[in-house]
Amino acid sequence: MTPDHDPWARLLQSRLTEGEDGAPNRFDYGGLKASPEERAALKAYIASLETVDPEALSRDEAFAFWVNLYNALTVEVVVEHYPVASIRDIDISPGLFSNGPWGRKLVTVDGRELSLDDIEHGILRPEFGDSRVHYAVNCASVGCPDLAAEPYRGEGLDAMLDAAARAYVNSPRGARFEGGELTASSIFKWYMKDFGGTEEGVLAELRRYAGSELRGKLENVEHVASYDYDWSLNDTAELENGK
Repeated sequence: MTPDHDPWARLLQSRLTEGEDGAPNRFDYGGLKASPEERAALKAYIASLETVDPEALSRDEAFAFWVNLYNALTVEVVVEHYPVASIRDIDISPGLFSNGPWGRKLVTVDGRELSLDDIEHGILRPEFGDSRVHYAVNCASVGCPDLAAEPYRGEGLDAMLDAAARAYVNSPRGARFEGGELTASSIFKWYMKDFGGTEEGVLAELRRYAGSELRGKLENVEHVASYDYDWSLNDTAELENGK
């Protein structure tokens, strides 16, 4: 049976604000925290996904399932600890030198206790082998590819992943030029293995999804001058503060 992602769609419609001109999508964590009904709906949605057998899904449905679960869990973790300036401030992972929530076991799916790291690095990346996963999972940060305004679904998955890739690569968070030099998101450095394993592979990835303006600037670029990433929370409250 295909998972029901409509509850996640309603939460996104209610609490997500889409950015314009390359600005990130932002989420109203404070508003969700203040709504017992919506918090219950989020918990119920996650609990419903825990009952799914991913092995019974088509490949695209399974990919969408894991991405939606990851994103919903991330929102739930942030809401539980809100207010925070960054998801990295939520130090609930096991280990003395842990940073962030990614190592904490949060759900059980098909008898397996899973953390956010397990879902991204133990399932999505190795089992699907699609670099576009990096444009789909969202870690609640300004520097991250957008939290999508609607759930991922098996039907139309390729088109949605391509759109997410284009949106990020063509935003200043994905790639930008300063003084004629290219600065790219640290995601392309951290996960270079998934983009061909070389800087040439990163440049090929950027060119693949670049619009005409960025593609022209990339034409004669031979290396990435620097990488960066903004860990600030992608919180709609920051819009009110003018950030």
